[in-house]
Amino acid sequence: MQKKLTVTIDEEVYNGLRAVIGPRKISSFIEELVRPHVIKKDMYAAYKAMAEDRVREAEALEWSEGTFGDINDEQR
Repeated sequence: MQKKLTVTIDEEVYNGLRAVIGPRKISSFIEELVRPHVIKKDMYAAYKAMAEDRVREAEALEWSEGTFGDINDEQR
């Protein structure tokens, strides 16, 4: 079920939203931005899904281990 919410924002921000996002897409854009901050269950489920993605995890591990060498190369 959806609820209607009235939000007051600066006119310049509103015009930017209309120009970049589109006049009929502002609500869904704002909901996507806000959702992870207010519905923790979805965020934890997303983290769990990311952890279960073996290809993504392998790439992340490879990237993170590759950064260790950068520290050794820095001059002190």
